Amino acid sequence: MASNATTYNNLTPAADLDQKTLNKMAWRSCFLQASFNYERMQAAGWLYSILPGLEKIHTDKDDLATSMTHNMEFFNIHPFLVTFAMGICLSLEQNKADIPTIRAVRVSLMGPLGGIGDALFWMTLVPILAGITSQMAIAGNIAGPIIFLLVFNIIQFAIRFGLMNWSYKMGTQAIDALMDNMKAFTRAASILGVFVVGCLTVTMGGTQIALTIPNGTSQSYVAHTATVSNDEVSKFEVISAEDGVTTAGMVDADGEALTTVDASGAKVTAGATDLGNGMSEVTYMEMVETPVTVDFASILDSICPKLIPLALVMLLYYLFAKHNFTPMKGIVLMLVLGIVGGFFGIWA
Repeated sequence: MASNATTYNNLTPAADLDQKTLNKMAWRSCFLQASFNYERMQAAGWLYSILPGLEKIHTDKDDLATSMTHNMEFFNIHPFLVTFAMGICLSLEQNKADIPTIRAVRVSLMGPLGGIGDALFWMTLVPILAGITSQMAIAGNIAGPIIFLLVFNIIQFAIRFGLMNWSYKMGTQAIDALMDNMKAFTRAASILGVFVVGCLTVTMGGTQIALTIPNGTSQSYVAHTATVSNDEVSKFEVISAEDGVTTAGMVDADGEALTTVDASGAKVTAGATDLGNGMSEVTYMEMVETPVTVDFASILDSICPKLIPLALVMLLYYLFAKHNFTPMKGIVLMLVLGIVGGFFGIWA
């Protein structure tokens, strides 16, 4: 049977693929996950993408059937870097390499390209680009989402077509080039991604604790000015120096300093001026008691600004790294914490 074959019938190397075919396969790679399933993952999309090249390489129908069969085996790779694997596999197919070798190369590329793709796109490009354009969108700038879509797609299509051509021309040498720089590149991209996540935590994290503790009251005087009749001014008694209130430069109609309080002691007159029409302008101080509270948000901000958003990010990191939490579980957890905290007035 064709699926058990280890070599092709026609071992004569095929002619080079033309640019039109390479571009066609790069466009088809956009549908890599259109037939995604949990048995073979992206296998159907992989075969659909690479099929134009296989049809030109394998003029023998049996060889074409054999190639299509082993290219329908389990396959799962980063969707934006798939053309790198396509170019290398097509180069091997063109030179009629042994089928086990083609299978081995195809499988060996899945892991490294997945790691590089995640570091390059999901941990670097998307956080940086989304962080900038989302701020524009929040500010009401309609260009925010447009810029995100334009820049993101320009980059990913440039990578698709560039890798398709480069890896096909390089063949298996492209694998060596990838492996030589993979660790350093992945580490650098990961560090940049973590740096961006930290920046987004500060700029986008708005969660704050709303807990306060009562801590007595404070007393202070508040100045008020009122116009009253001259007879009402006499209701105030002159305050003495022993009462701890000074005149502050206010004078009466005769130019003498005047500082008075009412009988209850609640109001302190800082000065009165005769307006000459039977009325006087009185400036007095009213004692006000203000509740004093211990604000947890201010204390935490004095220790480390945005400490609560940082704690939530570190909690998610711990759950993802140590307890195999999925992103969906993390989203549900944050939703529950937000609802419960909002109901009990924990979050500001």
